[in-house]
Amino acid sequence: MDGSGTTEGSGTADGSGAGDRERVFAPLPPAHGRSFARTWWGQTWLKALEDTALDGKQLQLGRRFARQGAVGAVSVRPGRITAVVLGSDRTPCRADVLLRELDEDEWDRLLEVIVEQSGHIAALLDRDMPPRLVEDAADVGLELLPGIGDLDPECACGAWDHCSHTAALSYQTARLLDEDPFALLLMRGRGESELLAALQERSAARAAGRAPGFGPAAADREEEPEGVDAAEAFALGMLLPPLPEPPSPVRETGQIVALEGGSSGAPGLDVDALSFLASNAAATARRMLATAVSPGHGARPLPRPLTAWEDAVRLAAARPRRAVTARLAEGCGRTEKELEVAVRAWEFGGVEALTVLEEDWSPSPEALRPAAEQLDLAWGEGEARPALRASGTRWTAVGTDAQLRYGPDGRWWPYRRQRRSWWPAGGPERDPAAALAVALADDEEQDAGAA
Repeated sequence: MDGSGTTEGSGTADGSGAGDRERVFAPLPPAHGRSFARTWWGQTWLKALEDTALDGKQLQLGRRFARQGAVGAVSVRPGRITAVVLGSDRTPCRADVLLRELDEDEWDRLLEVIVEQSGHIAALLDRDMPPRLVEDAADVGLELLPGIGDLDPECACGAWDHCSHTAALSYQTARLLDEDPFALLLMRGRGESELLAALQERSAARAAGRAPGFGPAAADREEEPEGVDAAEAFALGMLLPPLPEPPSPVRETGQIVALEGGSSGAPGLDVDALSFLASNAAATARRMLATAVSPGHGARPLPRPLTAWEDAVRLAAARPRRAVTARLAEGCGRTEKELEVAVRAWEFGGVEALTVLEEDWSPSPEALRPAAEQLDLAWGEGEARPALRASGTRWTAVGTDAQLRYGPDGRWWPYRRQRRSWWPAGGPERDPAAALAVALADDEEQDAGAA
């Protein structure tokens, strides 16, 4: 498992990269309320899928499968990604998406592009795909990112075009590429360790004044060698010995041992409540310490203090024993059910989500007009979307248990009616159609099962 905690890989002990030909990414959790691609290269991957697929309904269904966590572990190999996807009836189906590998000549040109431009290597090691790298590769005739028709589907369901299974795999892959563009380079034919070894060799050869394997050494030439960029040399570990491993962060807090063992002690002492508060304070201190040592923390504004109700919801989100939760609700003059709904909102978006849950306001018609246009476009020609009944910032899909709520920051939040109350169903979306798809997911799943 790599440093991100999301992948597993294989490699050889000698660092040759011969075993670095497959990476298996563990299944990702459901993607409720979030976009599948945050980075520009992840969005380019999805555009290649959406511009290629002929059946928009299969894309919608695949997107829903990916949101619901129906995509299993994703295997990434040269020229191919593979995963098992659970369909509407939970039947597993193997899905593959193929992408052409670069040949040796193309890889030679790509390696030269990377070492020629200062910062390309450092950016890749920082899990970034700089636009300049893709542009420089295009200048020598290489398309790193896929275009229309480059993502070729193969599925055990027998579909000849992108089906819901290969679409779900592709949407999930966009999330993986967001975190690690080396996965894309592996699809193109080179694993991370193999690629970095080749780059180090090429950079060292350039520093010596010769191309790898060709020409005389710098000592045999009259002209002075140009050298190698310091940032690239540092990134590849050419000039300095490796740094020692950083100390392990505190990943979890310990037990509050002094408070274990029942309710004996001072009269009226609530051991459960005190133990919970002490544990919560320790966990909060750990998070604050991690934030304090993170890059750029000093540039971020301090959050405003929480109200008593917001702090009660925050504490209840830590899932204490029911007696503690009941006291939190009672102390704020709320019912336990109201606190439970508020905790659900807090888990999706903290203070902002709590504001959307409890406050209604009246935005201007101009602010809401683009949302109606986006919803019409998302459902496409000849495909009727659910009618929406608007009341302030709350749009309810008529005849369903789905609702959208418009937040003060311009984002849309999906809601579902459960137990005669409206419950948050996901995090915020800039696109109201994406939020509505999350809110309608259960209705669509029931319709698919009935069919």
